[in-house]
Amino acid sequence: MSDLFTVEIISPEQSILKQETNEATIPSYEGQMGILKNHIPLITFLRPGIITIKTNVEKKFYVEEGTVEFSNNNLLILTSTANDLANLDKALVNDLLKEAELQLNNTDSTDKERYVAAYKIETLREISQLRG
Repeated sequence: MSDLFTVEIISPEQSILKQETNEATIPSYEGQMGILKNHIPLITFLRPGIITIKTNVEKKFYVEEGTVEFSNNNLLILTSTANDLANLDKALVNDLLKEAELQLNNTDSTDKERYVAAYKIETLREISQLRG
């Protein structure tokens, strides 16, 4: 019996990924969430972080926001900010990091905006270290 389920990442412009996988990890506001075949039905929101899709080859995507639905062994991720880490430009990472740091230090920012900025900074620093 197969342990695979379908994962699809869609942006407003295109379908970014559609494939079978045996495990996915998503960054939700409830925490890092692992999804396996036959997971309970789920709807949640993404926070800034890295989506990991595991099969023979691990694929990672940086996201800033989005929604997730898991039902009937189909994981649907809707986001406008999915960037494949394998193709993410270091200059873009640095620009996003500077922007997030400004948001975090802005005294006019709401608590939610600072919370989101802190996760962006943590994730972008992790990506910078991975890229060398």
